[in-house]
Amino acid sequence: MDRRLRNRIVMFLVLAGVAAIVLVRISGRQPVAKISAVAPIRENLVSSIDSNGKVEPISPFVMRAQLDTFVEKVAVVEGQQVKKGQLLLQLNVKDVTAQLAEARAKLLRAEDDLRSANAGGRADDAARATGDLAKAQAERDRLQKIHDALERLVAKQAATQDELANNELALAKANAEVNRLTGAKKEFGLDLTLSASRAALQVEQAQSEVAALEEKVRDGQITAPDNGTLYALPVKTGDYVKLGDLLAEMADLHKVRVRAFIDEPELGGLQPNEPVKITWDALPNRVWDGRTEIIPKAVVARGTRSVGELLCSVNNDALELLPNINVNVRINAQERKNVLSVPRGAVATENGRRYVFVVKQNPLAVSQSKLEKREIQVGIADTTSYEVVSGLQESDMVAMPGEFDLRDGMAVKVVNTDSAYVRGQR
Repeated sequence: MDRRLRNRIVMFLVLAGVAAIVLVRISGRQPVAKISAVAPIRENLVSSIDSNGKVEPISPFVMRAQLDTFVEKVAVVEGQQVKKGQLLLQLNVKDVTAQLAEARAKLLRAEDDLRSANAGGRADDAARATGDLAKAQAERDRLQKIHDALERLVAKQAATQDELANNELALAKANAEVNRLTGAKKEFGLDLTLSASRAALQVEQAQSEVAALEEKVRDGQITAPDNGTLYALPVKTGDYVKLGDLLAEMADLHKVRVRAFIDEPELGGLQPNEPVKITWDALPNRVWDGRTEIIPKAVVARGTRSVGELLCSVNNDALELLPNINVNVRINAQERKNVLSVPRGAVATENGRRYVFVVKQNPLAVSQSKLEKREIQVGIADTTSYEVVSGLQESDMVAMPGEFDLRDGMAVKVVNTDSAYVRGQR
């Protein structure tokens, strides 16, 4: 073939290819990625925290054994509603009752001794001490009179010195006896004071012993301290219990407390008096309402987790929630009304910043669009949506991820703009 003709043919083919490419681009028939897109919508968002917890009675009554003995009678069953003062358990207190009778007799004796000491001693002892002293004083006074008379008689030589000497000897003995009996009476008074103090101490000790034994006898009758539900009864008739052993637990369970275990990163969003929803796997169709009460001030280790223990009050009018069961806890930590939102799936994160791909119309191809990577500021989030604080308008269209990796400036064709459909698939 002629070289000139061949060159013309090649040139013609090249020009034809270029023309075809240009025509395809102008006509918009170039293959493009097909995507779904959604428009931001306004809705109410509730940001919740999900965790687990344990049910506790708010004001429990715990009854424990106050002595080592046997359970003589069990008058109720676990789970029963009881009234204040109702008998729950009867313990064997026969030995304590015998000890109480002996202690009461001991108290009576101590009280009698105290009365005697306060009255100046026993009547016969007091009378003997007083009578002996009075008799000795009378004898001394008699001898003193004789001594005075003998001195006058001796001066007149009407009596002898021997008579005076004998009288003086008898008078000295009488004075000594008076002094002895005076000291004895004084010592008797001191003994009475000591006896009164000793008797008072013995009375006090006996009273304490009687009171303690009376309390133990009363403790043999285990009664309900208030109206409520008996939710724990670990003993039965015939069981031997020791001092401090658990006998029963009860409380008013119409309102209970849930101790929720909140992971450390979520503690900052907690506030008092926020709504709480409680569910229990054993009753999957029931939901209990409550409120947050005491916000945790410390973090503790719970297994492999670091948690704060949040206390929530929960209504339990039907008495279905039982103490110590494990429950699920949902806390509505934050709520925003009528805010602009986008699906969580449309929001990507890069270096701590969040962005979306906004669909922009391509002016060169009516049926094509291109993507614009745009940073946005988000607020709260629920399980499906982010609140958009800035960066988007309600008129914008946001690309949803699919089989193609989205990138800035990418040519796309939007094939689905049904927000409800797209959000329903999230």
